[in-house]
Amino acid sequence: MPLADQLRPASLADFHGQGHLLGAGQPLRRALEEGALHSMVLWGPPGTGKTTLARMLAVNARAEFLPLSAVLSGVKDIRAAVEQAEQWRAEGRATAVFVDEVHRFNKAQQDAFLPHIENGTITFIGATTENPAFELNNALLSRVRVYALRALDAADLRQVIERALAAAGARMDEALCARLAEVADGDARRTLNLLELALSLADGPEITGEHLRMAVEGAEVRRFDKRQDDFYDQMSAMHKSVRGSNPDAALYWFARMLDGGADPAYIARRIVRMASEDVGNADPRALGLAVDAWESFRRLGPPEGELALAQALVYCACAPKSNAVYVAFNRAMEEVRSRGSDPVPPHIRNAPTALARSMGHAKGYRYDHDEAEGVAQGQTYFPETMGERVYYEPVNRGLEIQIAEKLKRLRNL
Repeated sequence: MPLADQLRPASLADFHGQGHLLGAGQPLRRALEEGALHSMVLWGPPGTGKTTLARMLAVNARAEFLPLSAVLSGVKDIRAAVEQAEQWRAEGRATAVFVDEVHRFNKAQQDAFLPHIENGTITFIGATTENPAFELNNALLSRVRVYALRALDAADLRQVIERALAAAGARMDEALCARLAEVADGDARRTLNLLELALSLADGPEITGEHLRMAVEGAEVRRFDKRQDDFYDQMSAMHKSVRGSNPDAALYWFARMLDGGADPAYIARRIVRMASEDVGNADPRALGLAVDAWESFRRLGPPEGELALAQALVYCACAPKSNAVYVAFNRAMEEVRSRGSDPVPPHIRNAPTALARSMGHAKGYRYDHDEAEGVAQGQTYFPETMGERVYYEPVNRGLEIQIAEKLKRLRNL
């Protein structure tokens, strides 16, 4: 058996991490201590103890543990599991049906569990690395409690390593233990798999730096998946760092995403968005620079083109900030959607034909370029049924200081 399976914890004493769920008085801790099983979904990164917790819960509740893999199973397997659970129920035994990678089940497969959860034939325990809110049916979610597991921290992984070394009768110095915990990146299973490989390379009980180097070579991959929350969380972190005028944090998250395999073109699109949404007219040059950086990346590709994106990112982070255009645009869209189709005032309608002019189109329109200061004072441009509106309110930063002064003067005129 792999080392990770050999050392699978059978009790809380050997389980590391998830203190927010297993601390004194927490619901999962109470369920384990009292043997009170309830339907749930365990959501978290790989190697955080989802399967182990499910097994421990079933054992402590004296329930039969019936595992299914959503990758390999179908509705036929679900029916067989339910039939087995019904048989055990007739014998007075409870059943915990554990579904690993439950997000891979389609709607029909997820729905197949519902009546059996409802009537108590089974207790459902699902495990997933994907956000249940996006991947699981609302009907199933309404019948289970979701517990979010976290990646193990360095201290938790050190305990996992120490326990494994003791079980194997092996030794490894503190610096190497810390290195292994760093490479494992919060994943206990990955930690044990790499340690097992290092043990196989060692000639005796001592694991050296060379043994560990060979074991972890090529394994330094950070948690990231463009389909999962990590991608959107890191993109959000980069955007908020720019908004908060912190170029260093913005570069860090940019590097994290590149390291994880994110598409730089997608990031380029987001930088253009930042230039409009968060910098806006406080520094209109940001938008041009962002578009130029995107085009530079398109021409050069990685890694050369990534530097242009970094340049635009830093510029946006350092630029004065204004979301006044963003707010104004949303205000205008909200009003348009909440009103009917107000007619265009006659004096600013198009008048390309004699018929249009005979209907009063463009009658009374004053050509602004012919007016004093280039503005037809008192001329209105909103539908007559609306009156005047103010959506755009420049902030007191960057170029918008001057824009605000000009608009104030024009509105007074």
